[in-house]
Amino acid sequence: MNAEDFPTPDADVETVAPETLKERIDAGEDVTLLDARMNSDYEEWRIDGENVTSINVPYFQFLEDDIDEDVLDRIPDDREVTVLCAKGGASEFVAGTLAERGYDVNHLEDGMNGWARIYEAVKVENYDGAGTLVQYQRPSSGCLGYLLYDDGEAAIIDPLRAFTDRYLADTDDLGVDLQYALDTHIHADHISGVRDLDDEGVEGVVPEAAVDRGVTYADELTTAADGDTFEVGDATVEAVYTPGHTTGMTSYLVDDSLLATGDGLFVESVARPDLEEGDEGAPDAARMLYESLQDRVLPLPDDTLVGGAHFSDAAEPAADGTYTAPIGELVDEMDALTMDEDDFVELILSDMPPRPANYEDIIATNLGQNAVDDDEAFTLELGPNNCAASQDSLAGD
Repeated sequence: MNAEDFPTPDADVETVAPETLKERIDAGEDVTLLDARMNSDYEEWRIDGENVTSINVPYFQFLEDDIDEDVLDRIPDDREVTVLCAKGGASEFVAGTLAERGYDVNHLEDGMNGWARIYEAVKVENYDGAGTLVQYQRPSSGCLGYLLYDDGEAAIIDPLRAFTDRYLADTDDLGVDLQYALDTHIHADHISGVRDLDDEGVEGVVPEAAVDRGVTYADELTTAADGDTFEVGDATVEAVYTPGHTTGMTSYLVDDSLLATGDGLFVESVARPDLEEGDEGAPDAARMLYESLQDRVLPLPDDTLVGGAHFSDAAEPAADGTYTAPIGELVDEMDALTMDEDDFVELILSDMPPRPANYEDIIATNLGQNAVDDDEAFTLELGPNNCAASQDSLAGD
């Protein structure tokens, strides 16, 4: 059903902005959510947290005048409940129906679509290179990006198409010129913003090693080979070829202080190796990833920060609120980084989560083989990222 197809309950219900709900969760407030989406959608992707109680009752169970008592018994009547759905229409109906029966309810504005538009900027306090480094965080999907700015210039690493205007507005507010938009690889979980930023006069950069995958627009952008550098004020961003997650995977060493690892290494896990060549090619990709980690990443100084392109529910943020960690700390906490090659390959092939939703269409779009408008792009990338090798944290194991 479309939002306008739901009958309008007599009771008025308060609307809660996604940002307000996020603030309540971050503050440690106990939050109870009634998710009115279908069970399959709920199981794939939902709002979670240590202080979040989540209940799934599909909206159609509220369409009858006589709602089953078993349904009502599942909904707490001793606390506030926030109802949510995909876009906000069903949740407003369900919340109104419950309000008529005396429940203390409100509903989430724009539903999970609204949740997916939250995009937070957090300063990386432990970055000690030139300039300032900010980590962008998208809690709905765990996508991370990095904005570096210094002496009137800026660069963005792993930008999202959905937030193209946000990057331009933020750099304008900072009084800096956005010089570069750099992708670490051909992403499988979100639509890249590099081409859109390039259209706005920013120099778009894609890894040279990724071009062979069939990038249709490589001639229009700058390509980054291993060892290439990009100057941002007094800071230097160096391309470091780190294949494994994909054959074109390229990290960026930000002024010798933080390695933006894309999907090669996360603070809680390592990359999954099956999104480019499937199950058949995963063992070889896993060995390639092992070599990249051992030869290109782990030899960096122990205090070099690692910042991936994603975080999962299993990740623990640093004291500054960013999903970054020193390489030495990750080596101490993640056994996968000190295993021999065979054990490493066996481990990361053993517990891979489901592949990201729509990943084949997203890859085709990021290669330039599939054209979608902004609304289609936003819809394609809704859901979890699932780019790590394990559903649980490998850190602290």
